[in-house]
Amino acid sequence: MAFSIQISIDCTDPHAQADWWAATLDWAVEPTDGAFLDRMIAEGHARESDVIERNGKRVWKDGAAICRSGDVGRSGRERILFQPVPEPKTTKNRVHLDVNLGGEDRDGHRARLEARGARYIEQHSQGPHSWYVMLDPEGNEFCIS
Repeated sequence: MAFSIQISIDCTDPHAQADWWAATLDWAVEPTDGAFLDRMIAEGHARESDVIERNGKRVWKDGAAICRSGDVGRSGRERILFQPVPEPKTTKNRVHLDVNLGGEDRDGHRARLEARGARYIEQHSQGPHSWYVMLDPEGNEFCIS
């Protein structure tokens, strides 16, 4: 049996990170069901302070997730969850995302990412393969190839 995965990324602002990564990967920020939030509060499973307004909608304060646009709402979907932590990133990631551009112009993509707040670190290669090491707006390493 194959398992699905969720990658969880610690960050300072989960909603900003979800927006940035959804745009970067051409994925979707998963919508939050406002009626579900209201029911959780009414039943005592959550507090009003657990919810914020973002882009005109009520969402969980402590987390935001993204997935492929066509997979929104599908059970077992792969997703990335962004969750807040109180401390900033201090060392190199133990795990990072590799974004395969599928033949898209890497330099052009790098420039678009930098215009949206990413930072270029360096280029690496191994045999015929090469990639750029980048930092997202919160300083998390990722690669584009």
